[in-house]
Amino acid sequence: MWNQIYDPLNSKVLSTCAAALPVVTLLVLIASNKVKAHIAAIVALIVANCVAIFIFTMPSSLSLRATVLGAVTGFFPIGWIVLNVIFLYRLTVEKGAFETLQNTIGGVTGDRRLQLLLIAFSFGAFFEGASGFGTPVAVTGAILIGLGFSPLAASGLSLIANTAPVAFGALGTPIAGLASVTGLDPFALGAMVGRQLPFFSLIVPFWLIWAFAGFAGMIEIWPAILVCGVSFAVPQFLISNFINPWIVDIGASLISMACLILFLKFWQPKRIWTSAALRTKDESADTMPARTLTLKSVSSGEMWMALLPWIIVCIVLLAWGTDAIKKLLNTYATWNYPVPELHNMINKVAPVVSVPTKEGAVFSFTWLSYTGSGMLIAAIISGLLLGFSPVGLVREYGKTIKVCAYSLITISAMLAIGTLTRLSGIDATLGLAFAGTGVLYPFFGTLLGWLGVALTGSDTSSNILFGNLQKITSEQLGLSPILMSAANSSGGVMGKMIDAQSIVVASTATNWFGHEGSILRFVFFHSISLACLVGVLVMLQAYVFTGMIVH
Repeated sequence: MWNQIYDPLNSKVLSTCAAALPVVTLLVLIASNKVKAHIAAIVALIVANCVAIFIFTMPSSLSLRATVLGAVTGFFPIGWIVLNVIFLYRLTVEKGAFETLQNTIGGVTGDRRLQLLLIAFSFGAFFEGASGFGTPVAVTGAILIGLGFSPLAASGLSLIANTAPVAFGALGTPIAGLASVTGLDPFALGAMVGRQLPFFSLIVPFWLIWAFAGFAGMIEIWPAILVCGVSFAVPQFLISNFINPWIVDIGASLISMACLILFLKFWQPKRIWTSAALRTKDESADTMPARTLTLKSVSSGEMWMALLPWIIVCIVLLAWGTDAIKKLLNTYATWNYPVPELHNMINKVAPVVSVPTKEGAVFSFTWLSYTGSGMLIAAIISGLLLGFSPVGLVREYGKTIKVCAYSLITISAMLAIGTLTRLSGIDATLGLAFAGTGVLYPFFGTLLGWLGVALTGSDTSSNILFGNLQKITSEQLGLSPILMSAANSSGGVMGKMIDAQSIVVASTATNWFGHEGSILRFVFFHSISLACLVGVLVMLQAYVFTGMIVH
């Protein structure tokens, strides 16, 4: 047995700096734009191993096994989802269905700002609720690039929009994960998150258009932005507080899309914004400028055929996300592999946990119930209906693997870093640094959730990583554990913009390989600014508006 050590250098400052080395290395290399994302992730993984072994005294055998476990977990299930989303996208492009979909959505309005609201925010929120794990960024980024938005605009704006829905993504998976590690009621946690994120469901649409078109361009369409935000925020609050946390995004996104489309039938801005170019950016960052697009008229039959693949995706993924279907599929396709000489060989100790707790290291290969497997089945059905032969599907899948190869390497390396830092106690050291902020803990505890998502690429993983720490620390400081556990998830959603996994998905979906640094630099300010605003809200809920806290 090996016990985790959280202050290996006998100095909280030095130990925290050492713990930060892997993520700082990763972000600096990606932001430099001089190192490919997969190379940056591999270098950061090597740094993480060195820090774990030589500073945190983790035995090298444990460190290497944790790295391999994380890399495999990176592909199954995360990389598996990305691969099959891109596969479906390529099928629809090959048969012209995606162009028809673009014409259909673009035909609702010719104003680029309104297209962003409809596609990046509302439509993306639906895919976040149905599947999560990079799907909304992949789909909306590809649609935007097809509508003529530049790669930087399509990538960066899809990432900004995919924030407020994330805590309820994949049928409430982050909330379920948070409840599992804290022992708190998932309905109470979902209700608390539902009293935090609706404020940002109002803010993010305004923020999104401001980032694209500038302040003046935003003000011109404020009524539509307000309709989009309110029609999402209100259902988000009502469903999370009075129904359940599992269907929040599905319900809120459908209502938001319907309300926005209906509103646009009666209202249009005085000036139609036809340019797809970013207004507030460094022009040198975008090597591929926006292009003009001539939309074609679409018949109702063509429209439904273009929508058919995505309707199939929604039906399959909604079924795949239910507990009953998962249990059924796992009955026939489950392989749990406890990693030898790693599983239960590491103790998490105080002050991270109240009693020593063994860290499990089990690779659960539930291949059939993976969201990516549902996506693959939906893609195969869609491909056959679109006219592909079985041989044609196999050929296209081979091309997709080739296109996604570097992205899959990056994602696997990123999850290897996350797994290693969790098992070595590196993440806990960073968490304890935030926990030492006393009265300011509601603010910095929220940023801890942001850091967790930036490190792991997943709000669910961040909740599992830091959820129990948030509960223990809040109880020690006399704060509500429900408030701070929920804050971990709410703050975490803003870190979704800058995690390498999401950035790689965005660059892959927009065919803008090698420019991950440009995307990171574009979204970083938006990410940290919105995370700080969430922290301010949680501070107010903790000390001023205490009646908002779920008991």
